[in-house]
Amino acid sequence: MKFFIDTANLAQIKEAHDMGVLDGVTTNPSLMAKEGITGQENVINHYKAICEITDGDVSAEVIATTFDEIIVEGEALAKLHPKIVVKVPMIKDGIKAIKYFTSKGIKTNCTLVFSAGQALLAAKAGATYVSPFVGRLDDISTDGIALIEEIATIYANYGYTTQILAASVRHPMHIVQCATVGADVITAPLSAIAALLKHPLTDSGLTQFLADHAKAAGKQ
Repeated sequence: MKFFIDTANLAQIKEAHDMGVLDGVTTNPSLMAKEGITGQENVINHYKAICEITDGDVSAEVIATTFDEIIVEGEALAKLHPKIVVKVPMIKDGIKAIKYFTSKGIKTNCTLVFSAGQALLAAKAGATYVSPFVGRLDDISTDGIALIEEIATIYANYGYTTQILAASVRHPMHIVQCATVGADVITAPLSAIAALLKHPLTDSGLTQFLADHAKAAGKQ
């Protein structure tokens, strides 16, 4: 399973890369604004900077919601760097745009997906990635992980090559659960990925090991 980091923070992207776990990046205008990146030229330059850090795909989201505008904006994003994946909303014109982009060899990420039916439409249109929002479904007492599993079954049944990119991943158990049910990719904050490192028995075991080593070396 691939690990993407969901941020526009260059330091966090570099940290994930240096850890050796970074396979790609997802970002959006809200995350850009959170980092103080405003203005079209600054946003474009920031996308390029992200692409220079990661070896994998970088999802860049369109703002447009009509077919013609999505095409114009998406083609401009795709020209920024070969790693750019155009992130398109799950709406009728978005699906039409994904079909168009696919015919032009432009990679896409269908976002704001909350049902298996939506994921099926994205796959039929040829989306490179589909992004079901696990955490947001959990927020309304719906099982987000069950949706990932359902989509994985449908895609396997018919041989769809669209990759399931689990989004709105909030904590390390989400990551493990997504891996268990067959997500191809998760995108999460660095904090959730780093939390996979932690276990109290690892901490206590290391403390004991270091104490034993110090005793054997005559330092205690």
